[in-house]
Amino acid sequence: MSTAVREAGTPTPVPAPAPARPLRYALVVTGLLVALALAALASLALGSVRIPPGQVLDALIGRAGPSPYRTIVLDVRLPRVLLGAVVGAGLAVVGAVLQALVRNRLADPFLLGISSGASAGAVLVLVVGGGAGLVGGVTTTVALPAGAFAGALLALVLVYGLARRGGIMTGTRLVLAGVAVSYVLSALATLLLVVAGRPEQFQEAMFWSLGGLGSARWDTLALPAAVLVLGVGVLLTLARPLDLLLVGEEGATVLGLDTARFRAAVFVLASLVTAVMVAASGAVGFVGLMAPHAARLAVGAPHRRLLPVAALGGALALVLADLAARTVAAPQDIPVGVLTALTGGPFFLWLMRRRPDGAAP
Repeated sequence: MSTAVREAGTPTPVPAPAPARPLRYALVVTGLLVALALAALASLALGSVRIPPGQVLDALIGRAGPSPYRTIVLDVRLPRVLLGAVVGAGLAVVGAVLQALVRNRLADPFLLGISSGASAGAVLVLVVGGGAGLVGGVTTTVALPAGAFAGALLALVLVYGLARRGGIMTGTRLVLAGVAVSYVLSALATLLLVVAGRPEQFQEAMFWSLGGLGSARWDTLALPAAVLVLGVGVLLTLARPLDLLLVGEEGATVLGLDTARFRAAVFVLASLVTAVMVAASGAVGFVGLMAPHAARLAVGAPHRRLLPVAALGGALALVLADLAARTVAAPQDIPVGVLTALTGGPFFLWLMRRRPDGAAP
C-alpha cells in the first residue's frame, strides 16, 4: 500500500522536528530566567533577617521609604545577589570554553588551577599593597584584578605545558597537572603571608581560598559585570571556531582554523574573565564544571546555544549556593566555595567514573 502510494506520486509525509528545537531552546532559556528571578527574590528575602516578599518588592521598585528593610535589600543583599549571578555566569562560560579548547569535559577553572593562580596573584597584591599602604585605596581596585590575571595566566600556561609534555594530553594528565599547580600556588600564597609577618591578613587569604560573596558592594560590581558582558559577547562571536575544535585539531586545521593562535588568544581571554571573577569572589570551584554539562544536556553542544544557557545555569547555581550559605547556619555565613565543592566534588567523581579520560566525544 505504501509503495503503491509512492509510485502514484502522492507525497510521503516527512516529519519535521526542526521547529521543536528553537521551541525547546526558548523554553529552556525562559525557564532559567524565571528560576533565576525566583532565586534572586528568595535571596533578597531570606537570611539572618527575614523580609516579607512584599517589602522586598516595594524596596526594589522604590515604593518603600527609608527603613532597615530597605537598607538591607538595596545596600547589602542586592549587590551580593547580582555579584553571585555575574560570577556564576562568568565561571560557567569559561568552563564551557576551556572544555572545548582542550577537548576535555573535565576542564574547569578551579580544577585546572586557574582560580588558585588568580587567588595567589590577588594575595600577592594584598601583601605588597598592604605593606605599601595601598590596600583599601583606589589602586587596589585596579591592582587586585591585574594581579589575579597574571596569576591565572601563569597557572594556565603551567598546567597546559605540563599536560602536553611528551605530545600527548589526556584527561588524567590534565587534571593531575591542574591539581599539582593549584597546590603549589596555594602554598605559595600562604608562604607570602607568613613571610610578610601580617597574620591579620590570613582572614583575607581564607576569603580567596574558600570563596565568598560577603564583600559585595555596588562599587565592586561594575568591573565583573562589564567583563562578563564583553567576554561573553566576544566568545559568542567565536562560537563557530569553538565548534570546529570539537571535530579535532586536524579537522579544524583543514577547515581553515589556526588552532595554535586561536587557543592562545582564547586562553588569555578565559584567564582574564576568571581573574576578574576570582578578584571579586575568591576561588569558587566546580561551577564551571557542572553548569556546562547541564547546559549540554538541555540544548546540545553548539556554542552559540550552549554559552548563554551555561551562563544562566551558572548564575542560578551560584545564587542558590549563596542563599544556602547564608541560611543553613544563620546568622553564620558559610563560605560559598565550601558548598559548591560539596556538590561539585561528587559530580566530578561521577564524571571520572563515566568517562575516565574526560575526552569530548
